[in-house]
Amino acid sequence: MEPKWLSWARQLQSIAQAGLTYSKDKYDIERFQQIRDLSVEILNEYTGMGNNRIKDLFCNETGYQTPKVDVRGVVFKDDRILLVKESIDGCWSVPGGWAEVNLLVRENIVKELKEEAGLNVVPKRLIAVLDNSKHSHPVSPYRIYKIFVLCDMIDGSFEKNIKTEGIGFFSLNDLPPLSVNRITEEQIAMCFEAMHNDNFVPVFD
Repeated sequence: MEPKWLSWARQLQSIAQAGLTYSKDKYDIERFQQIRDLSVEILNEYTGMGNNRIKDLFCNETGYQTPKVDVRGVVFKDDRILLVKESIDGCWSVPGGWAEVNLLVRENIVKELKEEAGLNVVPKRLIAVLDNSKHSHPVSPYRIYKIFVLCDMIDGSFEKNIKTEGIGFFSLNDLPPLSVNRITEEQIAMCFEAMHNDNFVPVFD
């Protein structure tokens, strides 16, 4: 479970962002900016990330704040799950990333699998829609909805790209170091359960 200070800071940021977008009174705008600055100070106090970096991550949007959407395509072969080695940290994750606004969920999944793993897939079943704040991910300034979709692999092979360094298929009992910002061991276990059970009911927070 995420710490309360993070939830409070995120809520202050959301209030400030909406106020800065929709307020017309210059004094209200000034007050909302103060609220946004306070949310940055809270994050800096507890994370040590630095005010400038936090502002770049946390205060770079306008309009009504909504959660970000992360899509993950789950592929199995011989009872092993496909993972990609992330270039950013050298650890492993289920292929995926931020959803693009002009694509359907299934189109985003197909795109991510092709870009990160070089594979052509057919999305088949929804596994889960999870809230990152309810699971064992590191602290994030964003509220993120993570969508997991079970896919059938058609063909393809890994191609060099800027996102990933390689791919592999792993059993649940022999997982490599995971990129925990993106995936957890519990979520991978959930994917195995969905693969083994045709009557699996999608999970959502």
